[in-house]
Amino acid sequence: MKGNRQEKILELIEQYDIGTQTQLAEHLQAAGYDVTQATVSRDIRKLKLSKVSTTGGKQKYVGAKQEDSKLGEKYIRVLKDGFISMASAQNILVIKTVPGMAMAVAAAIDAMHMNQIVGSIAGDDTIMAAIRTTEETPGVMEHIRKILK
Repeated sequence: MKGNRQEKILELIEQYDIGTQTQLAEHLQAAGYDVTQATVSRDIRKLKLSKVSTTGGKQKYVGAKQEDSKLGEKYIRVLKDGFISMASAQNILVIKTVPGMAMAVAAAIDAMHMNQIVGSIAGDDTIMAAIRTTEETPGVMEHIRKILK
């Protein structure tokens, strides 16, 4: 049942702009799933859902890890839509995004699986990505620039 429910969650967030756990629980209940807020919260963590801004300033859940062929396209679109600028400070790459998009852009960058990036931290409109070495930072920046073109 849990697997079916989680598949339904992914289906619902694709179909509707769902921005809160309450809204997600209501959609699940309408689809015949008896869920509590705690169950929805666990499913969100398990599915690694994140929020992105929509046109209109609201936020909605999106699947961070999807194993379909459109995955790359979706992350590239998120990166292009949210990216504003980037600068390096030795081996730290600082990326500025549209307000509310830093987490989604960080997820897109993480999905690139670049071995040079040790990890990243996202706020509301800023991402700090730690690069393994100072020498590798320009290469990471160039890779991101190529994707943005």
